[in-house]
Amino acid sequence: MEERRGTDVVGRSHSWGDERLSLLSTVGAALNDREALQYALDQAVSELGGLAGLMHWSCGPTGSRTLRLVLASGLPLPALGGWQEIRQDEAPLAPARAVRDGSFVWLPAAAHETLGPGETGRASSGALPAGTTVASVPLTGPDRPVGALSVLTGPREPTPEQAAFLEAVGHWAERRLSRSAGGIGDCDEHPCWHQRPGGSVLQQPLEVVNVGSWEWGIRTGEMWWDGAGQTLLGIPRGYERRIERWIDLIHPEDMPRVMAATEKSLRERSGYEAEYRVRRPDGTGGWVQSRAHLELDEDGQPVRMIGKIWDTTESRMARESVGQALRYMSDAFFAVNQDWRITFLNVEAERLVGPAAEVLGRPLWEGPAGTVPELEERCRRAAADGRPTGFDIRWPTDDRWYHIRLVSVPDGLTAYLTDATERRTRAARRAEAERAGAEQAAWIRKLTSALAEAVTTQDVVDVVADHVLPPFGAAGLLIEILEGGRLHLGGAIGYPSVFLRMVDGIPAFEGFRPLNDVLNSRLPYFISSAEEYEELFPDLVGRPALSRKKAWAVLPMIASGVTIGVCIVSFAEPRQFSDDERTLLTALTGVITQALARARLYDAEHARAQALQRGLLPRALPSPAALTPAVRYLPASSGTDIGGDWYDVIPLSAERVAVVIGDVMGHGLAEAATMGRLRTAVHTLANLELPPEEVLAHLNEVVSDLGDDSFATCLYAVYDPVSGCSSLARAGHPPPLIVRPDGSVECLDPTPDPPLGAAEPPFSTVDLQVPDGTLLVLYTDGLVESAARDIDTGIAECTQVLTSEYGRLLTCPPRRPRTNGREAGGEHGEDHDRLDRLCDLLVGTMLPAQRLTADDTALLIARLHGLPSGNAAGWPLPEDPVAAGLARAHVREQLEAWGLDDLVMTTELLVSELVANVVRHARGPTRLRLILGRSLICEVSDASSTTPRIRRAAETDEGGRGLQLVSALSQRWGTRYTAEGKCIWTEQPIAYSGTI
Repeated sequence: MEERRGTDVVGRSHSWGDERLSLLSTVGAALNDREALQYALDQAVSELGGLAGLMHWSCGPTGSRTLRLVLASGLPLPALGGWQEIRQDEAPLAPARAVRDGSFVWLPAAAHETLGPGETGRASSGALPAGTTVASVPLTGPDRPVGALSVLTGPREPTPEQAAFLEAVGHWAERRLSRSAGGIGDCDEHPCWHQRPGGSVLQQPLEVVNVGSWEWGIRTGEMWWDGAGQTLLGIPRGYERRIERWIDLIHPEDMPRVMAATEKSLRERSGYEAEYRVRRPDGTGGWVQSRAHLELDEDGQPVRMIGKIWDTTESRMARESVGQALRYMSDAFFAVNQDWRITFLNVEAERLVGPAAEVLGRPLWEGPAGTVPELEERCRRAAADGRPTGFDIRWPTDDRWYHIRLVSVPDGLTAYLTDATERRTRAARRAEAERAGAEQAAWIRKLTSALAEAVTTQDVVDVVADHVLPPFGAAGLLIEILEGGRLHLGGAIGYPSVFLRMVDGIPAFEGFRPLNDVLNSRLPYFISSAEEYEELFPDLVGRPALSRKKAWAVLPMIASGVTIGVCIVSFAEPRQFSDDERTLLTALTGVITQALARARLYDAEHARAQALQRGLLPRALPSPAALTPAVRYLPASSGTDIGGDWYDVIPLSAERVAVVIGDVMGHGLAEAATMGRLRTAVHTLANLELPPEEVLAHLNEVVSDLGDDSFATCLYAVYDPVSGCSSLARAGHPPPLIVRPDGSVECLDPTPDPPLGAAEPPFSTVDLQVPDGTLLVLYTDGLVESAARDIDTGIAECTQVLTSEYGRLLTCPPRRPRTNGREAGGEHGEDHDRLDRLCDLLVGTMLPAQRLTADDTALLIARLHGLPSGNAAGWPLPEDPVAAGLARAHVREQLEAWGLDDLVMTTELLVSELVANVVRHARGPTRLRLILGRSLICEVSDASSTTPRIRRAAETDEGGRGLQLVSALSQRWGTRYTAEGKCIWTEQPIAYSGTI
């Protein structure tokens, strides 16, 4: 059989040992040292399936160490005779080998079995069965093993889990002895029963009758006692002067503590002190306390220990009596020494501070007390002042309030804690009642002021929820508005949605008695509990549970003698309404009703104004081939008056398009009417194909005719996709932002011409050459200007949004397929979605939802699309009759190139009539142009400013039917003036669409 040592427990599977260790930690806290160690031995024997458990302790002078049996479990002492005392040099025995090697050892109990080289045998198994083995682990001090924990078991080797469990029990015993004995190792703490003579105010002054002296020769192991010491310990004359004699007198339960104190004194070269029980030879016993000092040789090694011993039995009993009274008193009590280490705590204090086995000897501030605000500072101040003090604290472990009284004592501080939670609760309620009475007048003033500022119905509901419900402790508010014989939900707070759907739209005078009765009688109804509710209205049983309320004040809302609805203030708990509360709630309902009536008038007016505003704006913008538009309009968020912002996109001839945005200064119906007139005028002027400066000049006349106090701003721009030129004019309007395809943003000169109504024509025009994919961002001042932001700052912020990472992603033009321009607009769908998101980004950034605005806002973003270079062709024509034939040849050749053979005949006829009209009635130079877009456009221009008109020719007239033929063959036709003269154009629909 071979020894096993150094068991590694990492990675081992769990066994019943885990549960035993957990149980040992739990039960051991309630036992004394001997009971706890005995219980640990029992668990070790059970886990290993052994015969008995042993605990040995290292005793004797240096150089002659002896392991003495201090605790046994499982077998009677006669069966363990050979294990009572083991010398550490007897290495073949498992306890001695474990102490020597400092690790787990498993060996046979009989020393003659499987001995190592050079070892001598010793029959030590006594009456143990044959094949008995011993598993031992060391009990370790700070620098070396000081004892051993062993289990006598059968011949089978312990499993790794069993060896690991035995090691864990050994570690647990080390920690337990370290806490209770003043330190098995380097611990310098004293347990709660270890008191120095005269040290504690909790013990009575010692009545020392005899004080004995003793001396121990550390190297020889000899020990001498004087007469008083012999009498005190009951040692007969002629005693054996050996330290073992003294060890035999020590009570087995106290042996580990006394040996640990001795080891500490020798190790640290410090004084020795211990209080322990003795068992005298005559059978009596008692408590003694011993104190000693060391004498060292020239090398600093201990030679002798000289000390005194005295009886502490009576003082110990007195101390325990006081401790019992304190331990079970109803209030929490604990004591700390001058180092703020806990020396005593009673049962109630353990509930707050922690189990005594865990916290005794530890600093007070390491536990829950360390988290109580200002407690440490106040305790230190009380100890320094020496005067009792008391104050209230909130304890963190149970979140209750305690009144703590601190009393300074010579060796520390004591604390008494009395639960003050109920007292504080009652005091808080009284103070709250007093404050409520004092604040009621101020509260009513605040409520009245807030209701006066409420504008909408929801504002009134919010004011009531904020100012009425909290003072009454109410949990819910329900306002039902009477309209058309039914009660409709006007606002609610604190009710589940299922219940609200149930009471919305119910008949006003039947079907729901609590509300019907109040409307019929016009008197308030107060219901104190759910039981009263169900007793009054048995047909509505279950409604209180559904509403989650248990008391109600149902109040009629009467304004100008007319009942407009019902206000219900509800409570989560049953409530008896006092006369004052009933009177106050009824009076408050009158104030709330007046505010609600005003708010409903505002809501109706505001809704009508917004409907009118939106009716004057275009319902949907056209989407011509030359641009993709996206628009946003936001009315002002405060005030009922409507604004005068408007916008439009107007298709023109030759695939050109006009965009316009404007703002009539002021708010109200008159301004909205002016906006409608201007929008109509812009459409009329745009259809006349007037340039931007002339459009603004005519609009200026319209505004001026409205009166001296009428003004408006306007921006009018025309984009030609053939030339890529954009011409725009501004009258007092903010400058547009031009976003190039590369992402750069340009702001035009911020100084416009004066507003319409204040300007003197002519207006200036700006011509811009813009590449395909350019964005034109038009807006009114509501987007960029407010009371907190000037217009220049707003324009700069808009530019930052457009040049941000997300803004550049949205402004970047999408890749366009090469097309012949004959699509119906679907190719712009993806781009339209991008522009919509860009509108949302600008509006969301510049006008956050939570910010009130006093002006309405219009935003129009247009992506400009140039016409492919191959989709336009032009030719000069001679000023003689051959021009018509030449024009037909050009048309035939170009349409065949574009794949429009089906339009050749019609277009030849149209161009013949137009050219003939020029040759006969106008003057050159003459020019023909064909444009292929969504339709086929044919233009004939000349130098004459005479506008052709359709004549009604008689049956006998030879001429006068040319323009009638043009009108019949084309989808639409018209004339526009140019810088050189005029241009007559026609449009023909294209039936086929495809890519080229």
